[in-house]
Amino acid sequence: MKDAAPTTVYLEDYKPFGYVVDSVHLTFDLAPNATRVKSRIEFSPNPEAADRRFWLDGEKLKLISAKIDGKDVNPVCTAEGLSCDAPDAPFVWEAEVEIDPAGNTALEGLYMSNGMYCTQCEAQGFRKITYYPDRPDVMSVFTVRINGDLPVLLSNGNPGKSGDGWAEWHDPWPKPAYLFALVAGDLVAHSDSFTTIGGRDVALNLYVRPGDEGKCAFGMEALKKSMKWDEDVYGREYDLDIFNIVAVDDFNMGAMENKGLNIFNSSAVLASPETSTDMNFERIEAIIAHEYFHNWTGNRITCRDWFQLCLKEGLTVYRDSQFTSDMRSAPVKRISDTIDLRARQFPEDNGPLAHPVRPDSFQEINNFYTATVYEKGAEVIGMLKRLVGDAAYAEALDLYFARHDGQACTIEDWLKVFEDVTGRDLTQFKRWYSQAGTPRVKVTEHWENGTYRLTFTQSTPASVASPAPQPQVIPIAVGLIGPNGDEVVETTLLELTEETQAFEFSGLSAKPVPSILRGFSAPVILERETTTAERAFLLAHDTDPFNRWEAGRTLALETLNDMTLGGAAPNAAYLDGIVAVTRDSSLDPAYRALMLGLPSQSELAAAQAESGHTPDPMAIWNACETLRQTLAEKLQDDLPGLMAEMRVEAPYRPDAEQSGKRSLGGALLSLLTRLDGGEEAARQYAEADNMTLQLSALSCLVRAGKGEDALRQFYEQWQGDRLVIDKWFMLQVLNAAPDRAVGAAKALTEHKDFNWKNPNRFRATLGALTGNHAGFHAADGAGYALLADWLIKLDPVNPQTAARMCTAFQTWKRYDAERQGQMRAALERIAAQPDLSRDTTEMVSRILGA
Repeated sequence: MKDAAPTTVYLEDYKPFGYVVDSVHLTFDLAPNATRVKSRIEFSPNPEAADRRFWLDGEKLKLISAKIDGKDVNPVCTAEGLSCDAPDAPFVWEAEVEIDPAGNTALEGLYMSNGMYCTQCEAQGFRKITYYPDRPDVMSVFTVRINGDLPVLLSNGNPGKSGDGWAEWHDPWPKPAYLFALVAGDLVAHSDSFTTIGGRDVALNLYVRPGDEGKCAFGMEALKKSMKWDEDVYGREYDLDIFNIVAVDDFNMGAMENKGLNIFNSSAVLASPETSTDMNFERIEAIIAHEYFHNWTGNRITCRDWFQLCLKEGLTVYRDSQFTSDMRSAPVKRISDTIDLRARQFPEDNGPLAHPVRPDSFQEINNFYTATVYEKGAEVIGMLKRLVGDAAYAEALDLYFARHDGQACTIEDWLKVFEDVTGRDLTQFKRWYSQAGTPRVKVTEHWENGTYRLTFTQSTPASVASPAPQPQVIPIAVGLIGPNGDEVVETTLLELTEETQAFEFSGLSAKPVPSILRGFSAPVILERETTTAERAFLLAHDTDPFNRWEAGRTLALETLNDMTLGGAAPNAAYLDGIVAVTRDSSLDPAYRALMLGLPSQSELAAAQAESGHTPDPMAIWNACETLRQTLAEKLQDDLPGLMAEMRVEAPYRPDAEQSGKRSLGGALLSLLTRLDGGEEAARQYAEADNMTLQLSALSCLVRAGKGEDALRQFYEQWQGDRLVIDKWFMLQVLNAAPDRAVGAAKALTEHKDFNWKNPNRFRATLGALTGNHAGFHAADGAGYALLADWLIKLDPVNPQTAARMCTAFQTWKRYDAERQGQMRAALERIAAQPDLSRDTTEMVSRILGA
């Protein structure tokens, strides 16, 4: 039957828990279907709380016994927890419960993955392990004993005593229950060590299943780089004697920052040149850094309640972005982050799932692990740093760590340290946390007698989440370029605080060309009437790498829109500009590869809808194909030489230099395949000695309709490697022609290796279908129907993954009436299921309420 009707939780209703948890002792007697968990918890009255009601959260638990101060009690139990009379004085609560890890397919709480016990407790998984005040503002010291017949028994903190079939762990740092972790399994460790800046020797272990030992070295090096970087840049030293990472195949997210025991989706930590692409390596490096950085921004200082999720996630995403920029290319990272933000967060911010960076209400917190909280939250941190400057930012962070170490904090606490350091009033800036929607910034210009004036007008569309948005503080980085291509005004940061505001630049000898929003200094949509000639000028001369890329991107959008809506030919200015950039050997190959990329088809559809047109997915696909073909023909004489320059003869390294060359080489191969029918791609596939080259060649062959033999060979070669086979599933759907995409996805769901209960495999197949824009939006609605069928099947087993994949329907109002009707029908069919989870119920109802 359907979950109980969801209740709405409001930020304004926050009240502290009635008791302080002074210590927690847990004992686990592991058994696949009948694990016993014994808890001994010391409580004392919380002087900050007015409500002394003793309520412990708990779901799907079989209560065996309960005691207070050694005496049996009979609590009132519900499906969501228990209540009991408790003393208004310190007391000891003891309970024993039984749980079923093997039957826990939702992958929250304690569950099993290929014979391994593991946990995922964020956001509210600990309540599926034992009865507890499962909220982030309740922090305590944990001591854990694990009894089991598996060789490796792990938990948080430092190891204590151990023996045959048991191990004890103690974490001296108070933490909320969402950071609890336990792993037990037949695992092998890839071990190393790190000496902190203070001289502490830290044992490092990356635990994997037997057979995966050869995929650990890169992850370990990434961990050590992260530890060193956090000391050098933020002054943060690691605080335990051991740091463990465990790779798990069945995991809903990328990774989890549990104190001292990070648990990773195996795809986010295991890597080798033969099985992983350059993009995999970069993603792994970033995720390892992200989870490690949480040790201070998330663990030592956590969030008071789940409304403050952006406090730990936005800040930590910003920190891992800084790290990647330092390890690789800052301009390439900034452009990549912006592409991702526009693809994922902008549609969210401008659709039925819009919510502020700090929401003011939720029904199911799992549904708010979103691009808005993470990526827009990181953009807010970046804007704050630009506004106050590097030195003040560093001083404010030092104060934040000193003032709030060991606390559960709020956005108000975070902003207060910046106010105290800088003397600035951040009341208006705080609107970035409370208002939903992407601000539009309209720009006009005026030139007279050596003075150039830019006038900015900001507005944010009203929505259910923010019905009356107010002007925000928007940092706008601007440079001015003279007619000869020289920069006449270097990058200057303007602060837009009013609805309309003008800024003047005087003493100029000629009317300049403005380069606005350099470095994408704020997550806004810039609206300015300009000409193709000006875009081409900026593409050729802008000294800001981001805005140079943006000029090319905008030209591509304009020409594709003209081709789609007006039947125009590809724009010569765009083609000439991109050809010039591609030939420019002084530019980073990774940057040139980004320049060669076209806007996503979904981005084109959004731009057309924004301008009042109804996007036609097939017309957009055809325009993209025509433009790519024209670009290939324009570069045909250059392609062989350019590709030869990008070949790497040295042993494989996943560093920025080699990765950039392979990235550009892959983009060039895609163009060449359009001219030679796949001859060069077939040669590269046959000779490839790393997964990046092999997979890029295979993708080209599939797109060209020449991949049947190579796909069979690829499967035969890699069928024993589950992560590589995820790639095999994904590329067949993602690279399929629109009229074959749904059929390819459907056929793969019938393949013997399609394990739909594994989140990675499910996303590789059905997620790839939603990424094939024209294929998913096929006119007959088959894509919508297939996804709905599988979400209905998945929801009772793994509601978290099912709910998150409902976002594929969030832009349904963008399309024509026929497609709208088909998507509405699919959503209503999901909503009508009698056993629909709270997670999916909330997502579908919000999308349908558009």
